[in-house]
Amino acid sequence: MSSRVSRRTWISLLASSTAAYTVAMAWGQEPRDQLQEPVFRVTKRIEPEARMPVHPLDPAIKIAEDGLQRIRTQVIDYSCTIVKQERIKGELLPTEHIRAEIRNRKTGETHPPQPFSVYLNFLKPDDIQGREVIYVEGINEGKMVAHEAKPPKSLFGPVWLNPDGILAMHGQRYPITEIGIENLVDKLIERATRDRAADPEALTTQVRYIENAKINGRSCLVIEVVHPVQKPYYDFHIARVFIDDQLQVPVRYAAYTWPTTPGGKPQLEEAYTYLDMQMNVGLNANDFDHTKKFRR
Repeated sequence: MSSRVSRRTWISLLASSTAAYTVAMAWGQEPRDQLQEPVFRVTKRIEPEARMPVHPLDPAIKIAEDGLQRIRTQVIDYSCTIVKQERIKGELLPTEHIRAEIRNRKTGETHPPQPFSVYLNFLKPDDIQGREVIYVEGINEGKMVAHEAKPPKSLFGPVWLNPDGILAMHGQRYPITEIGIENLVDKLIERATRDRAADPEALTTQVRYIENAKINGRSCLVIEVVHPVQKPYYDFHIARVFIDDQLQVPVRYAAYTWPTTPGGKPQLEEAYTYLDMQMNVGLNANDFDHTKKFRR
């Protein structure tokens, strides 16, 4: 949204629509290697500024739509460290730390045209440390190029792969073509809109908006969506989105499925955290040229 005032207005609309969605709560989070747990501190209840019936997902969708517009018009590129953990075929894989440089797609309407471009350098765990991957939309026949740092795989040199092929997707929930905050927000809007349509009267949807949450010392607004009742058209039981108050972009997304046993804990399905975000750093084509970028 254009300002925190307007964002809080939408939050207050939700607060006025139902007393069930309160902000004076704190949660635990799953452990993550060397990633500080989010700390939730709510200093006061948000008072309603208006009274009108809304679906509890409406403010979240509005925040996401405004955020997507901001990213598309104001964010040219960025660098960050991505901390991710995913469940693949029922197994929760180890946390990965990845240094990323990303250029957003620009068509020339508001900025000079540039293709969606990604450079990844894997930092942890040890077995993939030093791996480098580059993908540039629209060139190299749509393929990504990868380079391993450790033998014996490093002996093969750069390898060209289809982003959604078996080798590229090994141990991944999503292809490299879907990485980044713009793709994340776009997917969140899609899921929220679909969930709203599936539950127009909010019978199986609960939403909480929490201000002053902390993740690695940075203040965030947290939007939590809960589907208490498992339905085939819901992708998750609980989803949490952390929006950085200063950057006004999502810096963490985590989704959990329903407990496997009565009274059990929700299971983490996927979590992505964007740390040390630096926007509009001036990335150019050389930053996505493997002949210049890959370490030898």
